[in-house]
Amino acid sequence: MDTEITIIGAGVIGLAIAERLAKSDLEPVILEKNKKFGMETSSRNSEVIHAGIYYPKDTLKSRLCIEGNALMYEYCNKNNIDHKRIGKLIVSEDEKSLIELMDNADSCGVNDLKMLSKEEIRNKEPNINAPFALYSPSTGIIESHGLMQSLVTEAHNSTFLYGSEVIKIDPISNGYKLTIKTPNETYSFTTKTLINSAGLYSDKIARLAGITDYNLKLCKGDYFSVSQKKSKMVSSLIYPLPKKDLKGLGIHSTLDIAGRMRLGPDAEYVNEISYAVDENKRQEFYESAKEIFPFLEPDDIEPDMSGIRPKLSESEFSDFIISEESEKGLPGLINLVGIESPGLTASLAIAKYVEDMW
Repeated sequence: MDTEITIIGAGVIGLAIAERLAKSDLEPVILEKNKKFGMETSSRNSEVIHAGIYYPKDTLKSRLCIEGNALMYEYCNKNNIDHKRIGKLIVSEDEKSLIELMDNADSCGVNDLKMLSKEEIRNKEPNINAPFALYSPSTGIIESHGLMQSLVTEAHNSTFLYGSEVIKIDPISNGYKLTIKTPNETYSFTTKTLINSAGLYSDKIARLAGITDYNLKLCKGDYFSVSQKKSKMVSSLIYPLPKKDLKGLGIHSTLDIAGRMRLGPDAEYVNEISYAVDENKRQEFYESAKEIFPFLEPDDIEPDMSGIRPKLSESEFSDFIISEESEKGLPGLINLVGIESPGLTASLAIAKYVEDMW
């Protein structure tokens, strides 16, 4: 074999796996079709460190989010990554649904949530409209590029090959032959273990290896930014109740490390990847946001950015797929498919989970 382990995809999950393997003195090769790491889903999201409130008990999303939350704060503190534990309010007119959400989180092991009184809501966020609110103190924000750069640095004995697209995977005795296309050439090499962490393209990579079970749906989310003056009127993350079946968390407000407030993402299923933000959604975003943020005016928001989530279903909850494929006749192939939110939060826990698979 030319190499022991190859990772396809240098998003935050692939980088976290590489960093984890470096601790075991392994020397993975990381293939990334883009010019640098983290150019897709990993850098086009809300940059939230989630607590693990929403997901059904005993699912990978629940377990790895909760474990990942603790690992992420520990990693950020150790490696001086910009982050803030600013907390989150989930607001609603339906107190019963908030209590049910808290009970679900408690059953999963998230035990620090609190229903706030009207006075506590006013003291914490005096400028929002929130008849009832559930408070999550362990939710935070992170500067995701700094995290990914740190993971690259910590994966010190890895080989990163950018501009390298996998176009063919051939199972061979005790491993895989990969055919790689670059801007200048096409070449091949062999690997014993192959980790598919290709994000939006992970189902396509699985198909190259002969597995046709996985089919991703591309869910686009646009964001609008809020003016600097109005951004200062909130200090926490503010979310509405999530939609049924966790189809989305609804248009919510986040703050970045610099204190800039963003609204989004919405959810629109698309057939191709485009990161253009639809200016015509301004009124829709405003109408959705003003119920919670009465201080906003239409001119306070501007198109900001968009991201694409790799979803496994358009209509119901779907868990992460993290599968070693020996049962399908492909030993040494590990597929990670449908790694959407809370993938950023869970990334370090996912890396640990993958490491334990061999």
